[in-house]
Amino acid sequence: MNQNAKPAAATSGVRWRVLGWGTAAVLLAAPLVAMRFTREVNWDGADFLFAGIMFAAIGGLLELAVRLSRNRAYRAGFAVAVLGGFLTVWSNLAVGIVGNEDNPFNFWFFGVLAVGLVGALIARGRAGGMALTMGIASAAQVGLFAFASALQTASAWPVLFFLPFWFASAALFARAAQEG
Repeated sequence: MNQNAKPAAATSGVRWRVLGWGTAAVLLAAPLVAMRFTREVNWDGADFLFAGIMFAAIGGLLELAVRLSRNRAYRAGFAVAVLGGFLTVWSNLAVGIVGNEDNPFNFWFFGVLAVGLVGALIARGRAGGMALTMGIASAAQVGLFAFASALQTASAWPVLFFLPFWFASAALFARAAQEG
């Protein structure tokens, strides 16, 4: 038997990593290619830098999730939370969630992300604490919806778009905690 052969699980993990980081590279290159064919896409260096930082943060956080636990529910909960956070930042900065990107109310959405980050640090990445953190993030999102509705600054319904990410993440972390 070949002593240098890697187990199937190890090579599968490498494939997922290559696919993930390769996808980030392709997504980062897409606007560069699009700018060659249309004037509708007009990115400058700052746009590419920001997108690169966002993709590196996503990839780094997913790498962290893989290192923190072998549990699939845990990893999925982490991935759903990262996706929800990315979509919050991206949509908030690109077009705004409530009204347009210049609406000062949109700043509050970074508070939900802060809840998730601080809670994850306090929980030290443990599944039970992460489930509680994502539950609190869900409550914060509902609170923002109520606050935006009361202020009637603009349509508050887009606020609820992010709620399923926090609920799903909480449920997946709770499942991971039960599985041990």
